[in-house]
Amino acid sequence: MQPRNMSMSGVVDLAAVKAAQEAKAKAEQARAEAARQGGTGAVSPADLVIDVDEAGFERDVLQRSAEVPVVIDFWAEWCQPCKQLSPVLERLAVEYNGRFLLAKIDVDANQMLMQQFGIQGVPAVFAVVAGQALPLFQGAAGEQQIRQTLDQLVTVAEQRFGLTGLTVDPDAEPGGAAAGAAAPEGPYDAALNAAAQALDAGDLAGAVRAYKNVLADDPAHPEAKLGLAQAELLQRVQGMDPQKVRQEAAEKPKDVAAQIAAADLDLVGGHVEDAFGRLIDTVQRTAGDDRDAVRLRLLELFEVVGPEDPRVVGARRALARALF
Repeated sequence: MQPRNMSMSGVVDLAAVKAAQEAKAKAEQARAEAARQGGTGAVSPADLVIDVDEAGFERDVLQRSAEVPVVIDFWAEWCQPCKQLSPVLERLAVEYNGRFLLAKIDVDANQMLMQQFGIQGVPAVFAVVAGQALPLFQGAAGEQQIRQTLDQLVTVAEQRFGLTGLTVDPDAEPGGAAAGAAAPEGPYDAALNAAAQALDAGDLAGAVRAYKNVLADDPAHPEAKLGLAQAELLQRVQGMDPQKVRQEAAEKPKDVAAQIAAADLDLVGGHVEDAFGRLIDTVQRTAGDDRDAVRLRLLELFEVVGPEDPRVVGARRALARALF
């Protein structure tokens, strides 16, 4: 899976959100399995710094990023600044006590990952949070700057994605089950994989059908609900003329269909607050069936972003004020 560069301010990357939700569910399954087998769910301090290659990137970085921010140290044996930076990052990984995981990637041995992240030189430091990749800094950096960047990273991870990090136990065995347990197969994994493959292939109708098949059997399934909301959103904006849609919305502020279409485009473009604010304003200007249509679309967009996202929490309060 190709990493996606995101700023700290963040926007919604639909594919990244889907990947993060799936990874989170699998991580929870793995922890539950470890608990059933008598594990504590804690990792050893030695497990806070790991070597990662292309084969293990999805498991060790993307999936782990659903439970803890993963800081990636791209380095090379011939790079003298790398030899100064890497020990600092390793020490801070232990000092931060599970608030982030440090993944070390040798660029000479993993050229594909280097290309995917668009790295021009080393050292280069990235982070992956809930499936989303973002650059932290490149080249030499002082410890104070590194600490400030890491503090910002863990704060964003906790506030926006609810990632509180790993539990560290000095007495835990290095390489224990919690450090890399494989999640058991779920009953709907085949259907969810089919839906993901359909999304990757651009077959939105096929993805919608696959997610609906899961929900027909389990109406509350969180991954399927999220996936369906995303696929249906992408279906709605497919073929839209963004300029025409936005012009119509600007010229017809009371036109419910125009405002709903513009809100869909806002969300796909990462303008989350704009999408929510547009629909809440429309709720205030409408009544009856029109108001109900806007309210239902807003609830669908909440599903896409995620109920725990602070922007959703704030928008829910604003919607309640608009309605009552």
